[in-house]
Amino acid sequence: MAPKFQKGPDLKRFMDKKLKFSVNGNRTIVGTLRGFDAFLNVALEEAEHDGKYLGTIVIRGNSIIKFEGIERVYAAAAPTAAAPPVAAS
Repeated sequence: MAPKFQKGPDLKRFMDKKLKFSVNGNRTIVGTLRGFDAFLNVALEEAEHDGKYLGTIVIRGNSIIKFEGIERVYAAAAPTAAAPPVAAS
């Protein structure tokens, strides 16, 4: 049985990073991710397509084929327990 509620994409770690999107029609758009929703609709700032500046745009999620990070994106760090103090001898 399918779950009642589906969780949307977790793109929080890509926020404010420069990404390259491949979309329908063999097009590539590069821009800074500013927002997204559960349908993978994305808002990009400073977007460019073939060297042409587009400004702020929204790409519908169903037209996105793939995306990749241009800037380094770090995975969320898991909380770690503090190391116990070392006794001096």
